[in-house]
Amino acid sequence: MSKEIKDLSYEQARDELQKVVSELEQQNVSLEASMALWERGEALAKHCESWLMGARKKLDAAQKEKGE
Repeated sequence: MSKEIKDLSYEQARDELQKVVSELEQQNVSLEASMALWERGEALAKHCESWLMGARKKLDAAQKEKGE
């Protein structure tokens, strides 16, 4: 059973996204399964982007705090 995306770390989400892409590239799945993989991949990509945006905000805040 897959973990809820919201509970995944950035690394876990990125790794699962790579697996999803690999499965889609192999084209050994039905259309229905492909659609489910695509949807999960989209959600994983958004989750990763959210993590990266959060990290960027923290870096920007730290730089402002240092006066850079």
